[in-house]
Order: sequence, then C-alpha cells, then structure tokens
Amino acid sequence: MQKTSIRFFEDIPVRAVWDDESSKWWFCAMDIAEAITKTTNPRVYWATVKRRTPELIAICKQLKLKARDGKFYNTDVVDESGLNTVIALIPSKNADVFAKWMKSMETSLDEKSKLKAYELFESGFIDNVEIGTVKGLQQIHGYIFGGLYDFAGQIRTVNISKGGFAFANAQFLPETLESIEKMPSESFEDIVSKYVEMNVAHPFREGNGRSTRIWLDLMLKSKLKKCVDWSRIDKSDYLSAMRESVNDAGKIHDLLQSALTNDINDREIIMKGIDYSYYYETEE
Repeated sequence: MQKTSIRFFEDIPVRAVWDDESSKWWFCAMDIAEAITKTTNPRVYWATVKRRTPELIAICKQLKLKARDGKFYNTDVVDESGLNTVIALIPSKNADVFAKWMKSMETSLDEKSKLKAYELFESGFIDNVEIGTVKGLQQIHGYIFGGLYDFAGQIRTVNISKGGFAFANAQFLPETLESIEKMPSESFEDIVSKYVEMNVAHPFREGNGRSTRIWLDLMLKSKLKKCVDWSRIDKSDYLSAMRESVNDAGKIHDLLQSALTNDINDREIIMKGIDYSYYYETEE
C-alpha cells in the first residue's frame, strides 16, 4: 500500500508520496507548477518548463501517483531540495507565498492531527474505543489521521525500519498483532509489556507513537484508574528508554511508573499529554 498525502494550496491539491528507498517525501512537480501559476493545463505547462530548463531533469525522479481518473501513473516528483529549485525557476507572484506554505506544510499536518487528537477526547469518541485490542488502536489511529493520510487506521503491508531497527515483518504482522492482543493487561507490568511489544510491531506506516501512547493510557485508566502525566517525562529520556525497551523494558517501565497520576479525568493533563506526545515526534 502506497504511503501518500494530499495537501491543498488555495484549493489546488499538491500530492506527495513517500519513497521507502530514499526514506523521504517526494512532491508532484506538476502540482507545484499548477499551485504557483494557477495554470489550467498543468501537464502541458510542466512539460514545457522541463523542456526549456534542462537542470530540472536532474532533480526529478518518477514515482507512481494516483491521477484524477483513479489510475496510477509514473509522475515527475521532486524532494524538498528539488522543490525549492522548482519554485525558484517558475516565475510567479505566488512563488513566495507557496514557498512559505510548503515550508510549514509538515507542521500543518501535525497540527491538524493534533487537533483531531484533542477532538478524540472532546467529542467523547474515545469512550467508544475498544480497550487493549488491535481494533481499538486502529480506531485511535483512524480518527486522528483520517483525512490526512490514506492509510489511516490500516495495518501496514510493507516492511518499515527506523534508525537501523526493523520493525515486525509485514508478512507475519497479523499473527504478531493477534499475539499481542492476547497478552494480559491486568497489572502495570503487564500493560507496559504489551505497550512495548506493540511499539516493536509498529502496525502503521506512520503515527505509531502518537496512537499507542493513547492506547496505553486507555488500558491504564481501565485497569488501574491511572494514566501517564506525559509532561513529567523528558523527551530524550523517553526516546532513549523506548530504544532500549526492545531488549530491556526496565527503563521505560520506571519512567512511566514515576509519571503515573490518579487524575484520569483532568482535562489539562489529557490535553497536555497530547502536546507532549506530539513533541516526542518532532526532530531537533
């Protein structure tokens, strides 16, 4: 399943696709040209610009993107560096506005999903989420990323890795998740172990950490009438503990235990928890 995203610049869709080989987002060059110039024939416009500007050929690659007819075609795409080159080479009064919008684009996506995470609690939908199940985790992921990523709430079917660590093999992921779901969740130790195993599984293409932290808190609230006050856990300590948890869950166990609170219905703790959860995912 392809990892794609569509962002709208003044109602013009700008498609992006994730490339596993290069591990980064690539943006549709034709969409960029349309957004900047408002041309009514972006395909012809982009072909003309590329023909007249040979240096564009060197920064483009082709990846399959879904077109308006619902079919996938090889399409010219550029990475973040190439995107800036395209913007600079297309004369338009909108270029600066578009460049600023693109620069804040990822933040905008994060902000949108964060608002949906707030809404997950404010709307009361959180009360309908299954506790400690794979379906429950999919419900959380689907809610906060729905409309932002086309894989929201869907279990991945491709292998992924991060920092040299390969998460659970996609071929065996259904069986792995079924096994994790059956793990006990009666004690704090049980719940942390289940949380760690779900992190190692990493069932989604993206957004695993933000979803599983909510999933963890729901289990803690249901079974122990406690939750984590994430504002009491330092980002670097948390990330270090999660990396170590693959071999030894002791550090993450102690961190979470030290931050437990009985104020499970405190709105400030819940909202602050979401803020910190998103902060953990930002790059320094």
